[in-house]
Amino acid sequence: METANYAYWSTQTSIGNGFQMIFNQSGYMYLIARNRSILNQVFSNKVSTEDFYQRAIVDYDGFFRQYIYSKSLGSSAGNWPMAWSVLSSVPSNICLSIKGDTGSGACGFNSYCSLGGDQRKMCQCPPGYTFFDPEDVMKGCKQNFVPQSCDKASEEMNLLEFSEMINTDWPLSDYELYEAVSEDWCRQVCLTDCFCAVAVFRNGDCWKKRDPLSNGMFDPSIGGKALIKIRKDNSTISANSGSCEKKDSTLIHILSTLLGSSIFLNFLFLLATFIFLYRLNRKKPEKLQSETVMPAINLRSFTYNELEKITEKFKQELCSGAFGTVYKGILSFDSNEYVAVKRLDKRAREGEQELKAEVSAIGRTNHKNLVRLLGFCNEGQHRLLVYEYMSNGSLANYLFGNSRAEWRIRIQIAFGTARGLFYLHEECNTQIIHCDIKPQNILLDDSLTARISDFGLAKLLKTDQTQTTTAIRGTKGYVAPEWFKNLPITVKVDVYSFGILLLELVCCRKNFEVDAEEDQMILSDYAYDCFREGNLDLLVEKDEEAMNDMKRVKKFVMIAIWYIQEDPSLRPTMKKVAQMMEGAVEVSPPPDPTPFISSK
Repeated sequence: METANYAYWSTQTSIGNGFQMIFNQSGYMYLIARNRSILNQVFSNKVSTEDFYQRAIVDYDGFFRQYIYSKSLGSSAGNWPMAWSVLSSVPSNICLSIKGDTGSGACGFNSYCSLGGDQRKMCQCPPGYTFFDPEDVMKGCKQNFVPQSCDKASEEMNLLEFSEMINTDWPLSDYELYEAVSEDWCRQVCLTDCFCAVAVFRNGDCWKKRDPLSNGMFDPSIGGKALIKIRKDNSTISANSGSCEKKDSTLIHILSTLLGSSIFLNFLFLLATFIFLYRLNRKKPEKLQSETVMPAINLRSFTYNELEKITEKFKQELCSGAFGTVYKGILSFDSNEYVAVKRLDKRAREGEQELKAEVSAIGRTNHKNLVRLLGFCNEGQHRLLVYEYMSNGSLANYLFGNSRAEWRIRIQIAFGTARGLFYLHEECNTQIIHCDIKPQNILLDDSLTARISDFGLAKLLKTDQTQTTTAIRGTKGYVAPEWFKNLPITVKVDVYSFGILLLELVCCRKNFEVDAEEDQMILSDYAYDCFREGNLDLLVEKDEEAMNDMKRVKKFVMIAIWYIQEDPSLRPTMKKVAQMMEGAVEVSPPPDPTPFISSK
């Protein structure tokens, strides 16, 4: 964003008086002097910190916001949703705050800023204008019509008209002011002036504004109306025709001259060079929509050189998958702050899609059972994602390693994964279907806490959307049956995958083992057979800890069988799942997950 380097919001305290900004445990934020007196109260607490977590960040759109998150599902949460919700923000309207003699304002040149229903900044183009780059709205807008010719300003007046926008202005873009005039007079004086792109009429005053327009803003407090000068319907073609004919005749004259000389060869060489560079430039990957896919987060944009340095030129490989390879890196040697850098395969077209999917999905989240995304790189052909480092690797390595994982840790991992999925499905502002829950995508931190990762296949649902249709996603053995039946896809596909994962955690073995006896090869089938015949001890016969906790083993196996029901409507939601696992809801005996009539 091109804008002047000045403060667009301040505490309005004198220079030298402010000593420290305090954000205390009660949720108050204020500026104090050296004598500890309060100079300015930035945020005043409105909720109890016993019931809510609180945080304050400078968001991507320039607002400084205070967020709260309910600590429980109980009545103490009141009407607050189970998600991070905005409690306070400064400035109250950033569209009105950012403006200067130079610079584009809160949005790009020729665009205007307004606040949406959620009080977040929106950048839009006025009538007759379109974004230079819809993927990066901060580049501003351009006219989608031929501007008025200064040579034929009076002749083209009948080809132009005004589109009205109330409560809209581009402050400091004006070059002339007329006082005590009528709206018709204001229209006419702009119409006859080829430099006038917009006229603003308010309370008898008329401002003429030239292109490019800066500091665009819409707000009911502005008043008046903006008159945007545009061409009438179908006049663009007629206005172009004369100039195109002139250009064509000029081009023919130039070419006829060049053909008779050696200059023509140089011309062809330059033309070929231009075409090559143009095509090369078009192959560059699109930029991320930072204004739309990263709300309420602060993701760092790394350069490729930075990530090469962090990873020592991608020296230590942690793992690899379908979309790329993950490397270990270090942000700071002083603090031993390690990171995991996922380098997406530049040969796969899906790499660009996965980059956007991961940033869109995990970039919006904030939960202790999800891996935190720290930043990204989208430079040339390089697409990389930077995560916090998980020292204990994946659940697959822990669960299927040489030594048996502890029963209590497996229970802890099951609870953590369930809570993470519950958050994605029901507590996020945007509902997220992960689509690829499996042991390889559950990472373990220093305390062996489960952290869901790898959102490259995730599907985001709109606020009013509960299902979607999409191509098959996921990993064989964990994919729900509805993927293969052209049925609508809901959060229940994650419930199915978690059911398989839960059985693997209980039995400490893979869902499919080719070396096992024939009736035991597929774990889900074998587990149901053991449950039906009352032989659940066979599932954990070599696990002394689990054998001493058969009541919980039985409950978890019953819950898992409910999760993997072929009919998605029979599977409980992740909220019900968490309640069943924690004992808040009784678990009834499940039916056969794949009944004979269905398999036929």
